[in-house]
Amino acid sequence: MRLFPYAVVLLGVLRHGGASGLLELSLGKFRNVLLNQTNPVEAVIRHIAGNVTVVIFQVHAQKNDVVISFNKNPSVNSSGTGVDKGLVSILRPQQTVCTWYLRSLDASQVLSTAISIPYMEKDPIPGGCNLEFDLEVDPNIYLDYTVVDIHIKFAPANLGYTRGANPPSCDSGTGQNSRWRLCYDVYQYFLPENELSEMVLMNHIQKMSEVESIKANGIKMLTLTNDDKTNVYFSSLPGQGVIYNVIVRDPIWNTSAAYVPVHTYACSFADLVDNCSTLSKLSTKVFFTALAVLGLFTCFFGHRFWKTDLFFMGFIFSGFFFFVFITRVTGLGYDVRLILTAVAGVIGGFFLVASWWRFGSVLLAMFIIGLVLGFLFSSTVFFTPLGDYRVFRDDVVFWVTFSSVALMIPVLFVGCLRILNILASGIVGSYTVILAIACYIYTSLAYITLNPLRRVLNDYFNRAYTNVPFQTNDFIILSVWTMLALSGVTVQLRRERSEVPFPPHPYLTWKRERERRSTNVLDPSHHIPPLRERIHNKLLHIKEFFQKEQPAGERTPLLL
Repeated sequence: MRLFPYAVVLLGVLRHGGASGLLELSLGKFRNVLLNQTNPVEAVIRHIAGNVTVVIFQVHAQKNDVVISFNKNPSVNSSGTGVDKGLVSILRPQQTVCTWYLRSLDASQVLSTAISIPYMEKDPIPGGCNLEFDLEVDPNIYLDYTVVDIHIKFAPANLGYTRGANPPSCDSGTGQNSRWRLCYDVYQYFLPENELSEMVLMNHIQKMSEVESIKANGIKMLTLTNDDKTNVYFSSLPGQGVIYNVIVRDPIWNTSAAYVPVHTYACSFADLVDNCSTLSKLSTKVFFTALAVLGLFTCFFGHRFWKTDLFFMGFIFSGFFFFVFITRVTGLGYDVRLILTAVAGVIGGFFLVASWWRFGSVLLAMFIIGLVLGFLFSSTVFFTPLGDYRVFRDDVVFWVTFSSVALMIPVLFVGCLRILNILASGIVGSYTVILAIACYIYTSLAYITLNPLRRVLNDYFNRAYTNVPFQTNDFIILSVWTMLALSGVTVQLRRERSEVPFPPHPYLTWKRERERRSTNVLDPSHHIPPLRERIHNKLLHIKEFFQKEQPAGERTPLLL
């Protein structure tokens, strides 16, 4: 049934001649078209009105590169290749027809969608002052991504002009009569989560192609002026479809124009392993699933099982810092680093338990537990739009603020340590369940803690905007997290309200008990033999068990 809409679209393409070699277009109307490698499709627009001075023609495919050109034989300066490409046609006087040529680089047929958008003489021309890329006028947005961030860049625009006139100079000055008065609004649009189909992209990219629809549907992230470079960084969201576009505005003529939108999933469809459909590694799933099991137990029983709670928090605390350390100073692979992090976390957890057993310092243990909760709280604060404020681009400002918010938690609860421990075990324990869910389906809630980790590990992540989608899937998972946290905290508060705040110091209890047994002769435990003697007696008992029984009969000498 999932193939039915796709088949209907293909049938519509064939009926309209999209695969026959000629594609008749209308200005401002999208058309789906099937492209192949051998037979170029000729796209034609006729009857262009005289007040139109520029036409931007663009074509979009999901994952296969297409070639768009002015001629049947493409050249570097007259064509573009990619999944989202466009060309600007500067119309001559009396010109009413425009023609472009399309083909794919893949041997099989590629579904794409095309549109031509007209602009008038006062509208700015996207990419009209291109000095970096191959096309003379380049309306395209160039996108690169890594597992950490996404980088988009584009050529500056120029002022609009009438047909047949010479274009305004790009470098004649920086006054209000030059292209330096133009502003650039960068927009972001999220595709539905966990949706990788071609048809979804084709339907949604239409919302990000024209100025009015971009303003209505996109999220305005920032505005660039003549003092800014025309490149922007965003946080990478592997597996989540995102569309970016730029609207260039002329504040004097009150006109605007849109660049060619570009999309990415920040992953590869072609890779056999770790592709867009299977993003999480097996090691990640095992690690966070095991952590979630322990976290779920801690969520409901953390304060009752105090040593388990200490181990859980010590595991998180030491594992986080160890992962940051080995990532910064070594070049080990991800799986090796994750295994070593698990080992370090176990050692750290046992160390925290052992230190409490020996020294009995509840305050030290609770300070570490409070830091873990404070880190999650501070990460949540910067997960909001507050994190994208320009002032926090500075690493010093960001980390000082982040640390202050994190330290605020243990300081505020210093007088009620039991409440702090119950809150930490309930909230942090339930969040590990969310991290485990994120290994199997996409959820933006995983980036609450992933974004600070990225900023620690990458020196240039401070320039990236960290906006994420928050859709139906995220609201459901947020409800699960809230329900687990509230249930865990409530259950523990009700169960522990009549108990002592914390268990007694185990080492002092053991010493006190040993001294009592050694001095109180009336205590039955005082007469317990030493361990060595008890082991010897046990071995004798086992030896007697295997000896043969003596024959029955009288064993005393007969009396005469």
